[in-house]
Amino acid sequence: MPIRPTARLVALLLAWALVGLAASWSPVFSPWWSIFGWAILGVAALDLLLVRLQRPPRIERRMPGRVAIGVAAEVALRLVNDGKRPIVIAVFDGIPEHAECEAFPWSGRLRGRGSLDLNYLVALNQRGEAWFGKTHLLLTSLAGLWKRLHLRGGEEMVRVYPNYQPVLGYALMAMAHRQEQTGIVRKNRTGLSRDFHQLRDYQMGDSLSQVDWKASSKRQTLISRDFEEQLDQSVILMLDCGRRMRAIDGEVSQFEHCLNAMLLISYIALRQGDQVGILSFGGTDRWLPPVKGVSAMKTVLNHLYDYETSPFPSDFSEAAERLLRHQKRRSMVVVITNLRGEDGAELRQPLRRLRREHVVVLASLREMGIEEMIERQPGTFDEALGYLSALDYAAERERVLAGLRGDGVVTLDETARDFPVALANAYLDHREII
Repeated sequence: MPIRPTARLVALLLAWALVGLAASWSPVFSPWWSIFGWAILGVAALDLLLVRLQRPPRIERRMPGRVAIGVAAEVALRLVNDGKRPIVIAVFDGIPEHAECEAFPWSGRLRGRGSLDLNYLVALNQRGEAWFGKTHLLLTSLAGLWKRLHLRGGEEMVRVYPNYQPVLGYALMAMAHRQEQTGIVRKNRTGLSRDFHQLRDYQMGDSLSQVDWKASSKRQTLISRDFEEQLDQSVILMLDCGRRMRAIDGEVSQFEHCLNAMLLISYIALRQGDQVGILSFGGTDRWLPPVKGVSAMKTVLNHLYDYETSPFPSDFSEAAERLLRHQKRRSMVVVITNLRGEDGAELRQPLRRLRREHVVVLASLREMGIEEMIERQPGTFDEALGYLSALDYAAERERVLAGLRGDGVVTLDETARDFPVALANAYLDHREII
């Protein structure tokens, strides 16, 4: 392993050189220069031998099972010194690229026959498989004249998932019957669905068709039949992975915002008893057949965690044909993309084709930067040009959306802040027409 001199050895050599310079001016310093030089050579050679014989500590690393992108997770790193002598050491763990960690480099002293726990927080900023490399250990020799680098431990992988905190937040509120705090509204559509739920006392406003006359005669009071929305329906999420989704919106890309919204609507749909399937297009072409049950959320996470965007354009026609081949049963198809004004002709025909077989929702993520330009009062000529361009861009998008609504497509156009909740509400508002 590489060995390099320390600042202490360099300082000693500089001092020896100064003594040599003095000896060149006065012979009285010549003996001291020789003695000093041989002393440095002897100590440095012995110290070098000792650092070569010194055993580095063992490394034990404990990784989290899974982490969410951008969320700090704890990694447990233990150093074990099997030798009798204490070790002066500097440590830098092999954290992945695109990671944020303020714990390293760490330096300190590790006692003989002892161990040291270095638990640190690391935030991984790229989804998929993140690899932790070997730990870098820089040992200082006994006299402090040399440092030797050791690579210890093995490479380990951790899966980085989309940030599903909004999903967990909704789940906790749902368990406490506080869904309204998330902005998600579960509307009661009594009588519109086809599944019988329960008998209850008649309430003012109930239609006569809801009255259960047999139960009413037994109870000698009016009893109504209560219905709930039909379960076991299918929701297919079509995710655009093309180049338009790579734009940064806030601190992350629009693609990451869409993944978070997909996780939320997947959880809600699975909790409602519906099935969830996923089809991606635009470079990442994958298909997850519909799964059912809250426990299937793990399947959805494992399917989505390593999705990436591509530099290729998205072919909506090809994606629609793929979906029609895979999904024969009538479903709610949610197309998630970033709509552009030039998409009108390219997008309308595929969505019309899907509309013949399914309920279609186009969920478009609108750039927050455009909203800010429109809301900001222009003060200069350049700002006025930007303001007019933003207005023209927004009007062109609205023309495309209006045409799609005329074709019977449900449209949604929201910024990243409101997109997850708006998408969940669109699902709850239209699931009864599947």
